[in-house]
Amino acid sequence: MAKLSIDLNCDMGESYGRFQIGNDQAVFPLITSSNIACGFHGGDPLHLENTISMAIAHNTRIGAHPSYPDLMGFGRQKMQIPFPQLKALVKYQVAALKGLVESQGAQLAYVKPHGALYNSIAKDPKEAQVVLEAIQEIDPHLQLMGLAGSHLADLAAQMNIRFIAEAFADRKYESDGHLVARDKAGSVLQNPQEIADQVLSIVRDQQVSTLDQTLVSLRADSICIHGDNPMVLPILEAITNTLTKHAITIGN
Repeated sequence: MAKLSIDLNCDMGESYGRFQIGNDQAVFPLITSSNIACGFHGGDPLHLENTISMAIAHNTRIGAHPSYPDLMGFGRQKMQIPFPQLKALVKYQVAALKGLVESQGAQLAYVKPHGALYNSIAKDPKEAQVVLEAIQEIDPHLQLMGLAGSHLADLAAQMNIRFIAEAFADRKYESDGHLVARDKAGSVLQNPQEIADQVLSIVRDQQVSTLDQTLVSLRADSICIHGDNPMVLPILEAITNTLTKHAITIGN
């Protein structure tokens, strides 16, 4: 039987100006991939530069984390943006982070859209096509990280873009495999061990319990932990301990 392994990713570099978001220094040693903000929902040039340095020091895979231009709403408000403008916005963000990463001698590996943009392209093939074209036009070797079980896997394959299927440690799922909306009761898990048990179920059994208590299939290459969650360190410790106990390694 093959030994199980899973990548742990976290949204990083979201602080900007005098606003501190997350605890990146403490989180980096516990993850294997970092989704670094691009300035439109969080992050500023200096914070991004410093976050990239930390990612390199901890040997984590680096991804760009572009969003709608929604700093006030932390990228979590759905925006209707004409597709040519959206493509330019995504290219601008990815190109900026790619340049910063390369200036430090490292390589950008993938793109993971943030927040409302992430959820929107998991449901809207036309918007997803625009985002994928933007990624491809910047660098055809970049991979896409997106919602496991969504149409994105097929669309990415059609465009010769490698897809990294992602599941969420602390979010509840609907029976159709999509995430429960954040404004719905019970959408976000809070108990570290409950979160760790959900991760174990996804990695070991390739299934997850939904909000209505049914089990749905879910295969993932990477698990997301939200860095802006005040409980992020206890959550990561519980996940690490639980996976280690079941002989599951953490890596990409």
